[in-house]
Amino acid sequence: MKVEIWSDVVCPWCYVGKRRFEKALTRFEHRDEIELVWRSFELDPNSPPSAAEQGNHAERIAAKYGVSVAEAQTMTDRLTATAAAEGLDFRFDLARPGNTFDAHRLLHLALEHGVQDELKERLDRATFTEGLATSDHSALRVLAIEVGLDAAEVDAVLEGDRYSDAVRADEQQARQYGIRGVPFFVIDEKYGVSGAQSADIVLQTLEQAWSERAPLTLVTTSGAAPNCEGDSCAI
Repeated sequence: MKVEIWSDVVCPWCYVGKRRFEKALTRFEHRDEIELVWRSFELDPNSPPSAAEQGNHAERIAAKYGVSVAEAQTMTDRLTATAAAEGLDFRFDLARPGNTFDAHRLLHLALEHGVQDELKERLDRATFTEGLATSDHSALRVLAIEVGLDAAEVDAVLEGDRYSDAVRADEQQARQYGIRGVPFFVIDEKYGVSGAQSADIVLQTLEQAWSERAPLTLVTTSGAAPNCEGDSCAI
């Protein structure tokens, strides 16, 4: 069963949602049969490479939502506590927001090599715990190589436009689904789960989707037409 998750690497709720999804998977009987794909979603496609000059996190939140800095700090503290309950150490005092397009391109490279979830985790931790600028090519290069990607291939992606079309395709699909915020989970191309829902809700949706998977319906009788089985073919 395929699970696609639209997410951004500068989205704190996406990291919380990732942990809750993982907790749901530990309780899902068919977890080894899940195909997980992280899909691209840019919260701010027009963001500059680095937004450090825009003030600290509380000041940016205050400006974005039209609240006081004190109110923004309270919101930040509440989110930090929520993340801690999921085992995450959020350090918004170190956070360095910026453009995430190239990070998403590397996630597509990682998908091809079977380490996409590992890179997604590494990018999230770098952003929210370590204060690394995941818009910076030198930081992205280190993180991508750390999870096992080839240095030369990483450099080729960062120096060119490879996977740009893949990122745009993900974002186009998000628009077709009506996705306006992330995280957003699409399960078996049938069920959509919006936001960082609890592990219980995610688990219930996984179980429902699995239970409704239609078994194969045979419309002809076995052997009704020539076929091949193993190393033998009907002649």
